[in-house]
Amino acid sequence: MDWSSGDLQGQPAQPPAAPPYPRIWVGYLLGVGTIIAEMIAISRHPELAKEPLIVPPLYLFLANFISLVYWLVCVYEFHVVLKHASAGGYPIKPLRAAWFHLIPIYGLYWVYKWPQELARFVNSRLPAPLMRPERTGLAVFLAFVTFLLLNRGFGMILLFWAASHLSRFLRLALSMRQGLPQGPLPFS
Repeated sequence: MDWSSGDLQGQPAQPPAAPPYPRIWVGYLLGVGTIIAEMIAISRHPELAKEPLIVPPLYLFLANFISLVYWLVCVYEFHVVLKHASAGGYPIKPLRAAWFHLIPIYGLYWVYKWPQELARFVNSRLPAPLMRPERTGLAVFLAFVTFLLLNRGFGMILLFWAASHLSRFLRLALSMRQGLPQGPLPFS
C-alpha cells in the first residue's frame, strides 16, 4: 500500500481541491468598521481632523491595521487561486504578491501591476477579452491611494469593490475553461 499517493485499498488518488476565493464581504465589513472607528475617533478627539500626524487612538489604529492585513490576505488568496488554475505557471507567486505591497515606493507601482497581470490572465482564458488591464490596474491603484491618503475606511471599501470586480471575472474565466470539452470535438 502506497500512503504517499493516496491509494487506499485500490482507490485512485483524488486531484487536489481548488483553493477558495477570497471572502470579499469581510473586506466590506472591515471598511465600514474603519469608517465607524474614524467617526468615533473624530467625535472624541476633534484635533485629529486638524492635525493628520497625531498618533491615532488604539481602536482606530487596529481598525486600519486589520483592514490592511486582510487586504494582503485577499491578494495572497487571489494568487493562490491563479497558481492553482495555471498549474503553477502563473508568473507571480502568492507570497510575493502580498509582500510587494509593503515595499515603500515599489508598493505604489505594485498595486497597479498585479491587477494588470490578473486581467491579462483572465483575458487569456476567455474567447474574447472582457477586462482592460490598464483600467483594472488603475482602479486598484486609485483605491489604494484613497486608502493611504484620503480616508482609510472609504479606501478599503473601494479596494474591495475592485477586488469583487476581479473575483467576478476570475470566476467567469475559470468556469469557462472548465466547461470546455477535453480532447478533440466529436465529428471533427
